[in-house]
Amino acid sequence: MKRTLTLILVALATLASPAKRLEQHWDAQQRKPRTIRSGELWYDDSGRHINAHGGGIMKYGDTYYWFGEHKSEHTSDALVGVMCYASTDLVSWRNCGVALRVISDWPGHDIEKGCILERPKVIYNPVTKKFCMWFHLELKGKGYSAARYGVAVADRPEGPYKFLYSSRANAGTWPVEGSPMNFDEYLKRDFGTGQMARDMTLFVDDDGKAYHIFSSEENFTLHIAELTADYLHHTGRYTRMAPGGQNEAPAIFKHDGTYWMITSGCTGWAPNEARMFSAPSIWGPWTQHPNPCRGPKADKTFNGQSTFILPFNGQYIFMADIWRPNHPIDARYIWLPIDFEDGKPVVCWRDEWDIDTLTK
Repeated sequence: MKRTLTLILVALATLASPAKRLEQHWDAQQRKPRTIRSGELWYDDSGRHINAHGGGIMKYGDTYYWFGEHKSEHTSDALVGVMCYASTDLVSWRNCGVALRVISDWPGHDIEKGCILERPKVIYNPVTKKFCMWFHLELKGKGYSAARYGVAVADRPEGPYKFLYSSRANAGTWPVEGSPMNFDEYLKRDFGTGQMARDMTLFVDDDGKAYHIFSSEENFTLHIAELTADYLHHTGRYTRMAPGGQNEAPAIFKHDGTYWMITSGCTGWAPNEARMFSAPSIWGPWTQHPNPCRGPKADKTFNGQSTFILPFNGQYIFMADIWRPNHPIDARYIWLPIDFEDGKPVVCWRDEWDIDTLTK
């Protein structure tokens, strides 16, 4: 009799409260670790590998928007354009589609299908209420000789973005350092036509001023160029960072008043040892520090290359790409928390980590 009564009570508990069961299921989902596993396949809400390489993330409202290069099976040329994905937790990503589509029916257009379109970054301008996209652009069939940046704009974070123009940087303008007599031959060579602009990122400072940071002078020197108030042009004020150091893939963040930048050496698609720099001002002086990476393959940046540093809950996430030039679409992602040792950033390899560890 006691056993029968027990079974009846269990059955009643199971049948009587579907709302309770749903609540318990939701609680279990909420407690489920939100895990990042660098180097593995990451899937969007449609079950497809996230295709957003060389990218960056912009937060708008409660949503994170991830922009990156769409890679194809056998080429890194732009056959589609810039992809956008959205997430509220940095783990589950909704495919928002193509944010900026290359042009397939206009031969000779700057972003004609088959051009090279790399490292797109988006920032929001609260005054114009526009979303501003910048990227490295190489014209179709010209290799890497054009060395331009491109600019596009949208009314919504996911786009569609309207292409505005492409150009080289700061034509007819010398950097803030002073006399051109001491500058490298490439800077002087390109004075009239504009400085080369390749691997790049964007940075918005605490005062709302924005900066375009890019590899220039045949990839020998990084430039940090101030943007106009609408974030769509250069003001003409820029500085040269680590002259002759051959840095690319810049990723920057600001912590306790100090500017930190992680970069890569120039070894093509092959990984190399990360570099790190700091400065008390965006204008410098910039001081180089040892490689911030720790753990297996730290001397090769874990087989990746920096692309962006995402501020998150008062902490920071280092983002990098594991390039696969023979199968570009299969490039993978590295996301790792940035720690601090003796006041300096370090990036330690973790096979997996829970994003919630950065929310405590």
